[in-house]
Amino acid sequence: MKKLVFILTVALVLGACGNKKEKQENADGAKLSGTISIDGSSTVFPVTEAVAEEFRAVQPDVKVTIGVSGTGGGFQKFSRGETNLSNASRPIKDKEIEACNQNNITYLELEVAYDGLAVLVNPENTWVDNFTVEELKMIWEPAAQGKIMKWNQIRPEWPNEEIHLFGPGVASGTYDYFTEAIVGKSGSSRGDFTASEDDHVLVQGIAGDKYSLGFFGLAYYQENKDKLTLIGVNNGEAVVKPTLETVSNGTYSPLSRPLFVYVNSTSVKHPEVVEFVNFYIDNAGELAEDVGYIPLPAELYAKQKESFKAFVEQNK
Repeated sequence: MKKLVFILTVALVLGACGNKKEKQENADGAKLSGTISIDGSSTVFPVTEAVAEEFRAVQPDVKVTIGVSGTGGGFQKFSRGETNLSNASRPIKDKEIEACNQNNITYLELEVAYDGLAVLVNPENTWVDNFTVEELKMIWEPAAQGKIMKWNQIRPEWPNEEIHLFGPGVASGTYDYFTEAIVGKSGSSRGDFTASEDDHVLVQGIAGDKYSLGFFGLAYYQENKDKLTLIGVNNGEAVVKPTLETVSNGTYSPLSRPLFVYVNSTSVKHPEVVEFVNFYIDNAGELAEDVGYIPLPAELYAKQKESFKAFVEQNK
């Protein structure tokens, strides 16, 4: 990835963190230290990792660790206070909000980019040009398990061969989003598919099986387009494939979504976290595009910068 040079956003003065001299040094742009712990969505990981890489260049004494336990796994750690930030490819659920409440953890939700879910087959698949939303539901809904097993059950002209399905694990926000958009209920699908929280495992599975079908975030297709075939989705009006343009303008429907980072209130008492989040918001647009995602409008990043400033002030 090409290196970018950024000017650091001036850090906010924090309460309850260090003495007055330390606060002044941070406000003046002094070097910071400490550790920032992040976990969660594998889909959001490339954006956060790109931001962390650039941040390390300007704050080399701050250690940023990023886990990939899926959106649900990340929220479990976040709700227990084990992480400072949580990557999420869906909004936080009611049960996760309750877990945060039980541990007196408040948080701020930040949108960082847009993503499209890619529907993928093996390059040797010569019969599929597109799916309708109804056909995808027919394949993935719970009632399909043990019944919809072959390609020619979807369209008679397709091969009399088994469909081998690949998808994110049930703790993944990508799985939640896909099942809600296609099946109609988040977390509801057949269970007889190869599941993994690691998108690279899914890439390998689809790339190695002529009769495979799977889905995951668009950015991982962009990284592996030589190994996979991207399939368009007929939304009832046209067949559309996910691209930067179709995701940002909303025509790739219903498989376009926002991506999030959550910050907890305790963490913003640490100047290195405040500095990192400000840096993230300032550079998310350009770095998201570098790794295959779609930036938000500039005014939305500016609005979230103001929201974060207020959140920090409230939690001094």
